[in-house]
Amino acid sequence: MEICPIRTKADYQAALKEIEMLFDAPPNTPAYDRLDILSTLVEAYEERHFPIEAPDPIEAILYYMDTRGLSRRDLEPCLGSRARVSEILSRKRSLTLEMIRKLNQNLGIPAEVLIQSYSSMQTPA
Repeated sequence: MEICPIRTKADYQAALKEIEMLFDAPPNTPAYDRLDILSTLVEAYEERHFPIEAPDPIEAILYYMDTRGLSRRDLEPCLGSRARVSEILSRKRSLTLEMIRKLNQNLGIPAEVLIQSYSSMQTPA
């Protein structure tokens, strides 16, 4: 099979099937090179046709807390008082730029996730 761009769902399925067959190809072989090229083509097709949206900022914070075994108290250095942490997580108050910086620096949550707009119950000033 000649390698060509993946344009259709059938092309995509065929590429996935071939990747599965080549999956254990030893490095530095023509089969491995083919696997590498097909994987790159499949990744490009998936990015175009099956984009993954960034998570909601509050959901991202909750996910980081859950996966790292963090408590609400652990967020206080980033968000402020216990009450402020509660307000943020319950969406009664929005994240500030300073909070976003601290969450990014201290917890490693990507800033591009945290700066997205999200629904909150905060009323406009």
